[in-house]
Amino acid sequence: MQKFFWIFLGLILLVGGCGFVGGKNAYNSMVDKEEQVEAQWAQVENVYQRRMDLIPNIVETVKGYANFEAGTLTEVTSARARVGQMTVDKEVLENPELLQKFNDAQGELTGALNRLMVVSENYPELKANTQFQQLIVELEGSENRIAVERKKFNEAAQDYNKFIRKFPNNIYAGFFNFDDVAYFKAQSGAETAPKVDFNN
Repeated sequence: MQKFFWIFLGLILLVGGCGFVGGKNAYNSMVDKEEQVEAQWAQVENVYQRRMDLIPNIVETVKGYANFEAGTLTEVTSARARVGQMTVDKEVLENPELLQKFNDAQGELTGALNRLMVVSENYPELKANTQFQQLIVELEGSENRIAVERKKFNEAAQDYNKFIRKFPNNIYAGFFNFDDVAYFKAQSGAETAPKVDFNN
C-alpha cells in the first residue's frame, strides 16, 4: 500500500512538473511574441508620425502660392487633426473594428494628401520649388515605409495569433488573458482599380 502511494505521488509530481514547465515555456513564449507585436506596432506609429511631421511643412510651402485651392489645404489639415486625435493601445490592437477605424482615418489622410499632389500638378512654379520637391520625396518615402511596417506588423500579429490558438497554448492563453491581435486590412474599395481619365 505504501509503495502504491509513493508511485502515485511520483506520478502526480511528474505530471505536475511537466505541466508547470510546459505552462512556463508557453507563457514566456506568449510574452515574447506579444512584445514583438507591440514593438512592431511602435514602428508603425513611428512611420505614421514621420508622415504627420511632414504635413505642416508641405502645407506651409503650398500656402505660399496665393491662388492654391484653399479647400484642399483645409482637407489635409483636418484629416491630419482627426488622425492626431486617435490613440492606439492594446485594446485597439485586439479589436478589429477599432483598428479599422484607425486605418480608415489614416486612409482619409492619405487620400487628402493624394488630392493635394494632384492639384499641385496645376501649379508649375510649385512643382519647380526645390523645398516642395524634397518634401514630396520624403512623403513618398514615408508612404513606402508605412506599407513595409504594416506588413511586418501583420506578420508579427499572425505569428502571435497562431501561437496562442494552437493546443495546448490556447489553454494557457485563455488562463493568462492573451487575446488575438487584429490585422491591418485593405480599405474598402481597394480591390477596385481607380479610373484614370486623362481628358480632365
